[in-house]
Amino acid sequence: MNTNIQKMLTQIKKICEQRCVRLTPQRLAVLQLISQCNGAISAYDLLHLLRQSSLPNAKPSTIYRSLNFLLEQRFIHRIESTNTFVLCHYLFELSHNFAFFICSNCKQVTEQTTKDIEEILKNMAKITGFIMFNNIIEAHGLCPKCINIK
Repeated sequence: MNTNIQKMLTQIKKICEQRCVRLTPQRLAVLQLISQCNGAISAYDLLHLLRQSSLPNAKPSTIYRSLNFLLEQRFIHRIESTNTFVLCHYLFELSHNFAFFICSNCKQVTEQTTKDIEEILKNMAKITGFIMFNNIIEAHGLCPKCINIK
């Protein structure tokens, strides 16, 4: 396993201890699988990998409970347009909004914070009297690697 991933998982374990939440072996296994993916991964692909790696009798409910926990703790994000999941690369920021750049060719997902865009959206919402609680920005296109292939 990549040393950066190992460090991140160690930090996540410490965060769970500080928050007094349990990072069960199943949750950790799902998180490890997500962290090893280059792009986003679906719940059923996670289930398949989990059955191959550490829990041969895992059920869909195991995956969904683990995903819900990881989402609540903000360790992962859900890509709405593809119903897939990706590791959060800004774990240590208490709160952040983000944009996902999703490669339509290789499926790689890049996460970027959207501080300036957030302000623009809030101002636009304010003009219409709308109160914004959350926003998700997803852009589909080609990553630099795939642009060079085309």
